[in-house]
Amino acid sequence: MPAASPSSSSQPAHRLNHARSEAVFAAARELIPGGVNSPARAFGGVGGTPIVMDRGEGPYLYDIDGNRYLDYIGSWGPHILGHRHPRVTAAIHAAVDRGTSFGAPCEAENELARMVVDAVPSIEMVRMTNSGTEATMSAIRVARGYTKRDRLIKFAGCYHGHVDSLLVSAGSGALTHGVPSSPGIPASVTAHTTVLEYNDCQALEEAFRSSPGEYAAVILEPVVGNMGLVIPSREFLNTLRNLCTEHGTVLIFDEVMTGFRLSYGGAQELFGITPDMTTLGKIIGGGMPVGAYGGRAEIMKQVSPVGPVYQAGTLSGNPVAMASGIATLTALQEENPYPRLTDYTDRLAQGLSKLATKHGLPHTCPHVGSMITLFFNPEIVTGYEVAKHSDTKRFARFFHGMLERGLYLACSQYEAHFVSAALTEEHLVQTLAAADEALADVARIA
Repeated sequence: MPAASPSSSSQPAHRLNHARSEAVFAAARELIPGGVNSPARAFGGVGGTPIVMDRGEGPYLYDIDGNRYLDYIGSWGPHILGHRHPRVTAAIHAAVDRGTSFGAPCEAENELARMVVDAVPSIEMVRMTNSGTEATMSAIRVARGYTKRDRLIKFAGCYHGHVDSLLVSAGSGALTHGVPSSPGIPASVTAHTTVLEYNDCQALEEAFRSSPGEYAAVILEPVVGNMGLVIPSREFLNTLRNLCTEHGTVLIFDEVMTGFRLSYGGAQELFGITPDMTTLGKIIGGGMPVGAYGGRAEIMKQVSPVGPVYQAGTLSGNPVAMASGIATLTALQEENPYPRLTDYTDRLAQGLSKLATKHGLPHTCPHVGSMITLFFNPEIVTGYEVAKHSDTKRFARFFHGMLERGLYLACSQYEAHFVSAALTEEHLVQTLAAADEALADVARIA
């Protein structure tokens, strides 16, 4: 059944029935660690039982109990066009009819690679993988092989997948669950990783000054989505680029989230800063498992079989994932939803901020392109040290208030939300009406 329309009451018009979700999740916990195949889905940051989804359509998700939700996650970013975009589903069906995997080259690999090279300023050559984690792991290995150095710089709160050397002071699920690093990773693996505060130019300069010629790479999210949305300062990005150039260090932008989302050419096109390497995922597969890493040709020619740095994947370049990605990027080129996405997100941020102020809730609401976070934190979040002071209990109450009113948000204060092109003016009105009621409840309990 569809979720009820927001009413003038400060309480939900009814409590949604999640009986089947609860039963299925209880069974999942006996079969799968924590009942989930990725910790970010576990509701660990908000409490309660995860919702088990049945299908998606346009801007909506439908759970197995028949409840409908406006979706502000989009499978954690890939569905910028909404669920089951006709062009994308048609391409997937056509590809499946020809076979799901060949273990050999297919023409679609060339087509998607050409689209990525043409779109992303830093990429002259690209290698496909099956996930963003594989992409970042491989990019680090290539950067080390290219520079013949071992040391890395990453930033607290930035998440680059569950790569051993990068799962230090990580964001996303690791931050939500209070485990910024993980058992099972030898100290010797992370000994080469230096962790700095995001947006801290002085710390960055000091790191290079104290260890000249030692860093193989600096990796960062050029706009952070994994400790909530954090925007880089222009000074920070310029300092990064200049120091990496000066010291012969490979600058890696992890654009798994931001690639093809903030603009067609990603954050690097939006900010006019060109890294040496870029990692991609999510949107380039249109919802299918995919990742990619690329960069300057001289760096990428270090990769086997033309170079000595080994990386492989049986299903990399899978024809179904390639077809989905080609269809998604083609639709983005032809439909150009970016101005409308930005406008929607701007007005959503303004509306949420006004409502939080109305209800006396300290907050900030950063947004870029079609990414947004409502922080229950009065201080502008510039990095992890500020983000960790957010009021996660208030966020949890807000999350559940919105869920009961038929809106599906990221289940952690430390995640960005994603706006899709399937959302309309009517959906914006519905979202803000629900937020008004949910924030009123948060303020009353607080």
